[in-house]
Amino acid sequence: MTIRVIIVDDQAMVRAGFAALLNAQSDIDVVGDAADGAQALEVTGRTHPDVVLMDVRMPVMDGLEAARKLLDPAVPGAHRPRVLMLTTFDVDDYVYEALRAGASGFLLKDAPPADLIAAVRVVAAGEALLAPSVTRRLIADFARNRPAKRRDPRLRLNGLTPRETEVLELIARGLSNQEIAARLVLAEQTVKTHIGRILGKLDLRDRAQAVVLAYESGLVTPGE
Repeated sequence: MTIRVIIVDDQAMVRAGFAALLNAQSDIDVVGDAADGAQALEVTGRTHPDVVLMDVRMPVMDGLEAARKLLDPAVPGAHRPRVLMLTTFDVDDYVYEALRAGASGFLLKDAPPADLIAAVRVVAAGEALLAPSVTRRLIADFARNRPAKRRDPRLRLNGLTPRETEVLELIARGLSNQEIAARLVLAEQTVKTHIGRILGKLDLRDRAQAVVLAYESGLVTPGE
């Protein structure tokens, strides 16, 4: 199946470069682009992409606000694509807020071309794209400096089994499925099954939201 993508960035050369790279792939089709968040909403409504590559900082409407609007679960019947944030910096408070809004991950703009192509495929497949080293630094930093309002630190985690809680903690620490499997002496498919159950029980869209919840619930604390 062809992955439909739109590219949202205020720099025309960036949009053109990304489009040329992605369109050269047999399984990816760039169906539109936009120079700001407001245009992104219009183009998304018209083209129904699978993945939106969204720049963080743009005029008119930034990527964070656009992501919130695109992924708002309160809008019935709305087309909600996967959103992959693009950023110049590996630590950016906008990126953290975007993950809370429902974005599936982020990618540095200076990442190698192969990483961009892989990122689109990973996100389109329903996975979250969070580079482990950057995930630990970014999420921990903003969980420490910008804590969310907490009703009960572990209220939403009560339905998890001890093993599922352990897997969630390792996800939040930035471990891949393969690394989790090795740490817990499990088959990688078993880890995937646990993750699927965690997402289902906690009503989470993907791994990115699981990481955020683990920090916001207090399961993992910054600096551990």
